[in-house]
Amino acid sequence: MANKNIRSLSSRKGLDDNLFENIAELSHKNAPKKDFQKLAKRFLVDDSVIVGTSSFYDFTREENRAKKIHVCSGTACMVAKTQTNLQKNIEKHFKKEEIGHAACVGHCHTNNAFMFDDKTFSAATNEELTEILSMRGQSGTPNNSYNIASNTTPVLTSKIEKVSNFYALSEKFKANPQQVIQELKTSNLRGRGGAGFPFWFKLDAVIKEPLNATGEETQKYIVCNADEGDPGAYSDMYLLEHQPHKVLFGMYMSGLSVGADTGVLYIRGEYPDSIRIVSNAIQELKDNKLIGNFKFKIIRGQGSYVCGEETALLNSIEGLRPEVRVRPPYPTQYGLYGKPTVLSNVETFANIHWILENGGAAYASLGTKLSTGTKLVSLDSFFNAPGIYEIEMGTPLATVFNEFGKGVKSDIKAFQLGGPLGGIIPMHKIEELSLDFESLKSNGFLLGHASVVSIPTDFPMIKFLEHLLEFTADESCGKCYPCRIGSFRGMELLQKAQNEDYKIDQHLFADLLETLEIGSLCALGGGVPLPIKNGLMYFKEELNQYFTSN
Repeated sequence: MANKNIRSLSSRKGLDDNLFENIAELSHKNAPKKDFQKLAKRFLVDDSVIVGTSSFYDFTREENRAKKIHVCSGTACMVAKTQTNLQKNIEKHFKKEEIGHAACVGHCHTNNAFMFDDKTFSAATNEELTEILSMRGQSGTPNNSYNIASNTTPVLTSKIEKVSNFYALSEKFKANPQQVIQELKTSNLRGRGGAGFPFWFKLDAVIKEPLNATGEETQKYIVCNADEGDPGAYSDMYLLEHQPHKVLFGMYMSGLSVGADTGVLYIRGEYPDSIRIVSNAIQELKDNKLIGNFKFKIIRGQGSYVCGEETALLNSIEGLRPEVRVRPPYPTQYGLYGKPTVLSNVETFANIHWILENGGAAYASLGTKLSTGTKLVSLDSFFNAPGIYEIEMGTPLATVFNEFGKGVKSDIKAFQLGGPLGGIIPMHKIEELSLDFESLKSNGFLLGHASVVSIPTDFPMIKFLEHLLEFTADESCGKCYPCRIGSFRGMELLQKAQNEDYKIDQHLFADLLETLEIGSLCALGGGVPLPIKNGLMYFKEELNQYFTSN
């Protein structure tokens, strides 16, 4: 009830005078306590609401406000072992208290990654770093290039010749939202954020929401989850920076279909270039009067992985602590500010224009029966040709890795596919799998964002599993104790087994994983047991020394 009341108070000023943005602005200015108190008074909320929110995020909490540079601590950079040297080089230029961390900045294709001056970079040497730092305040282009290709009809990677013609397609469907839903239903477009939920169902559910008490159409929202926090993934970054109008059109068309006049893009703060490029694309639409009265709003994330969970993301926009909501009700009934909301991922929205232009059946003819269309795959720096590849669903993983990634540069024992909650696939299993929801799920893995992090032969699996639990413990919203406590206890057990004369009881560890799996409110705590179980199953010989033999 308390959150509902705060949500109601926050909604009074809405997106134009957004509570979350106000908190972030004061935090970045390192404003005095009295300014936060004034903000609480202006929004008619308790001081504790403002403190609870500002103390949650990496970029707003008080102890981090003096940070001037942020070193990437993502999984891809970790296994590449580049960040220790980068940290040493950065310490030649900054005091230790001025150096922070970022969970992933999307440079998984090069590593040596960091954020500085509201841009992201890679610097393998101190000379490269010195040159980057000397460019502060100048409009140089960050070094963020990678391979881009497709093995099929390009849905997401094709070029837009003329923006006005691209948006003209909406005229054909404005008067018939049911036709939009039917084409999407025929296409069997499934959510590309990881869960694979049929997208058409969300539109259909929001359209069916009843009128408000006065018999008028209630306020509705379209929200794009651009908080791509999976280390190893940079496919959403590609779309936001190279194909922003595909994303914006998908949101706009969704809005026209369900009667929503506002689209919100929640873009992670670790992607500053994405924010700038999308902002420019929105301005282009306004200048050319291509979207009528439809409004777009960008909300900049402040450093929190759990905001990738849809209900935590909604709470974040509202200025609440980004804790996961209990469902039902679902966002389609009770979403942003308690209003019906279509909430989906960047890549999902980016597919809509092609589907409406070419027909749902044409999209369904790509891929497999249950996993239609294409999927963007992110390949990390261990591949000879790292980059973003648009791959038709059902393509063998071996084809993706060998024909597009051109194989790997060094000895690799496994790949983690689908982010920190994705499965750990041993090298020998690659030949048996294909890129689709069913193949991976039936073999005990996960498609997720289709991000690939290579695990070198010389990287201890126990260290990798410890990292996954440490990541979960650090990023947990804290609302449910299985995730909050269980991930931390799991991390402690793995650390103790490495550092002391101690073996982990297998049954105790299995119980811990089961508690996380069935007791967590969202996929963070509920999903992390999957890769850990994969590790225990496929790397027994390496891990046996840390566990009891019974």
